[in-house]
Amino acid sequence: MKISQIVLVPGLSSTGAIYRSQVAALPGSTLIAETRLDDTIETMAERLLDTTPDRFVLCGHSMGGYVALEVMRRAPERVTGLVLVATSARAEAPEQTETRLRLVDLARERGIEAAARLLNAKLFGSVGDREALERLAIDMAVEIGAETFARQQAAIIGRRDQRATLRGIRVPTTVIAGTGDRIITPERSEEMASAIRGALLERLDGVGHMVPAEAPDGVTQALRAASDAARSA
Repeated sequence: MKISQIVLVPGLSSTGAIYRSQVAALPGSTLIAETRLDDTIETMAERLLDTTPDRFVLCGHSMGGYVALEVMRRAPERVTGLVLVATSARAEAPEQTETRLRLVDLARERGIEAAARLLNAKLFGSVGDREALERLAIDMAVEIGAETFARQQAAIIGRRDQRATLRGIRVPTTVIAGTGDRIITPERSEEMASAIRGALLERLDGVGHMVPAEAPDGVTQALRAASDAARSA
């Protein structure tokens, strides 16, 4: 294999389209993990491990980062490099759960697009084509649908605290945060990077929560570096 296999894990209400720039830039080397069928982070991680090569570079965005950390907890020997994007190692806070349940109710009562439009107000920073980014987020949410959205929210609500997992990570790791992220604050990325031995922290000025779409080159560069490190190891 000339380039390391890269497994990309989408976030809440996202399809593989969130990574379309990375897939285009790394042809033939990427695989999109399935996150639409399960209602726990653990079963998402199990499905990923059952459907991926023996060894791979792992990238998770937002909810996908929760899945990535669960993979690191279960099978760290399978991962050759790690990229964590706009995510957190902490468990759910009660006030977050209240908001999530209201969004699920909205999606079921008024349609997933209504919930997506409400979320869009906080998803993006000050860079990129805002209209195109909002359209992408809505299109992905509509493809996901209200019931999958509800399953994913349940998975996020029930996730475990992974801060102890961070201390055991021994593969090259890059943590990426947008300074304009209003969903998961950059401080959560800083916390993770400081806990992972040798981790690099990339702060992207003006970027919001949807980093792979808002700042695609930054994520692609991190994936290339992780793949290069895996091939030279």
